[in-house]
Amino acid sequence: MMEKAGNLFAGLPGRLPEEVFERLAGNEGVTIERIVSTGQTTPAGEWLVGERHEWVALLTGAARLSFEGEAAARPLAPGDWLMIPAGTRHRVEWTAEDRTTVWLAVHYH
Repeated sequence: MMEKAGNLFAGLPGRLPEEVFERLAGNEGVTIERIVSTGQTTPAGEWLVGERHEWVALLTGAARLSFEGEAAARPLAPGDWLMIPAGTRHRVEWTAEDRTTVWLAVHYH
């Protein structure tokens, strides 16, 4: 059996009109994906609400996330990670426009 392998920083696109979500592995209970951002944000007035828990780590770039009920957005730098419980209303307030932001996300029940 051939192992699936790759590099999280390979093939990074330049400026994107939208974020890119790439499924790397998973099954019915778990999905692991790479997310690439180049300045994208959640549209004003909208919230993201996942049906599954999400563990997310910022690998490169920079971002700020807001969570409903919190006064200030949380800045994220390379190496930072956080756990977003299912049903939590959150939004991407900002991602760096001058460099590619790469996230690693694990979605699970």
